[in-house]
Amino acid sequence: MTRSDLVEELAARFGQLTHRDAEFAVKTLLDAMSDALVRGHRIELRGFGSFSINRRPPRMGRNPRSGESVAIPEKRVPHFKPGKALREAVDTRTQELLAGSAPKA
Repeated sequence: MTRSDLVEELAARFGQLTHRDAEFAVKTLLDAMSDALVRGHRIELRGFGSFSINRRPPRMGRNPRSGESVAIPEKRVPHFKPGKALREAVDTRTQELLAGSAPKA
């Protein structure tokens, strides 16, 4: 699902929202989440999952073309951990889809 798919779904589910309002709501939500992660906060959406920042320590890498060593600086990267309800829903629905599409003998 892309951002525009999310906007379309939101506008379709809530008839009182115009496409522009749905687009603004999605943008506002994603901007707020990005800002929170930049400030180092953890985002927890009950039943869905949590977003946090992981630190990758500095390390030595190699340039594959020349073979010379390259210092790779420390990075902070976003990390998503799905919640229990999301994991179970995905597992259940995936099994149902697989069972429904299995060829019948």
